[in-house]
Amino acid sequence: MQILVVKLSSIGDLVHTLPAVAAIRRNLPTAEISWAVESRSAEILRGSPVIDNLIEIDTRSIRGVSLPEILPEIKRQARVVRARRYDIAIDFQGLLKSAVIARLSGARIRWGFSKDELRESASRFVYTDTVEIPETTHIIRKNIRLAAAACHFAFGDSLIEYPISTDDAHAAEAKEIINRVGSDFAILNPAGGWVTKLWHVEKFGLLADVIMKETGMRSVIVTGPSEADLALRAARSSKSDAIIPTEPTLKGFYELARRARLYVGGDTGPTHIAIAAGAPVVALFGPTEWWRNGSLERNDVVVERNDISCRVDCHRRECSNWICMDSDVDAVMGAVRERLASQQAPTS
Repeated sequence: MQILVVKLSSIGDLVHTLPAVAAIRRNLPTAEISWAVESRSAEILRGSPVIDNLIEIDTRSIRGVSLPEILPEIKRQARVVRARRYDIAIDFQGLLKSAVIARLSGARIRWGFSKDELRESASRFVYTDTVEIPETTHIIRKNIRLAAAACHFAFGDSLIEYPISTDDAHAAEAKEIINRVGSDFAILNPAGGWVTKLWHVEKFGLLADVIMKETGMRSVIVTGPSEADLALRAARSSKSDAIIPTEPTLKGFYELARRARLYVGGDTGPTHIAIAAGAPVVALFGPTEWWRNGSLERNDVVVERNDISCRVDCHRRECSNWICMDSDVDAVMGAVRERLASQQAPTS
């Protein structure tokens, strides 16, 4: 059986889809699984043992382009997607462009979410089959339900796997950072794609001081190539030698997170990679929901403002009343203590 998975981006969304594709692989071990993904987001999927063919496309190349220029580019990318004869295409994205890619694949059977679960409702006209999702379902279990319906296996959520592949170079990258910070360390991530998801960056520096004072751990501040200023601002707000700024690759970060005693960050790609790596997580959530996007590890902890009404169905990328991320350092440190204590508690 030839199966096409469509999940284009972003990094966190790709990580949330990996357990569903792992479930397909477990239940249909002889199937050939292809995954269509945006080239700019593909790195985290490269080499994954559950993906036979990674199809990298670039939908940005057709934005803001005149119709005579768009058509040849669409045809070129369609040829890449249609390189195989798919039996099923499964659109985990729920956008019109992802649904169109499923249609362009040539698959006669095209699965997606029902209307109420779609980010762009017009997508439903492209699907041949849809699945209903119970309310307040975590995104990972939502994706597994879609995979189970499309591939005809029983839904089960007891096994959540994140098949991310790394190599010796990624492990060496993590080791080099650990040599600088020490073997017992925390990771702090002040960055994120939405400004409304960000905790005040200076508070990360203050948090690093308290963590070091109470536990002796120094903190690695991780940022991307265009976010170095965040790391510098966090470091400047620290009153001690508690912070090591670094810009790891995605998979270098995964290997680093595997070895961390603690991770603190918002609802963003690196946080979900840290969860996949098994790092003990304290997450800072504001405009999005922990029950939907957060960790499925029962000991991980969320810091969120439940004393305000404007978080209901928020998801704003801009906000003039931005108070949902205004937790203080003491509140976050309380969550840190709780998460560290759970690592030492006996398992029942």
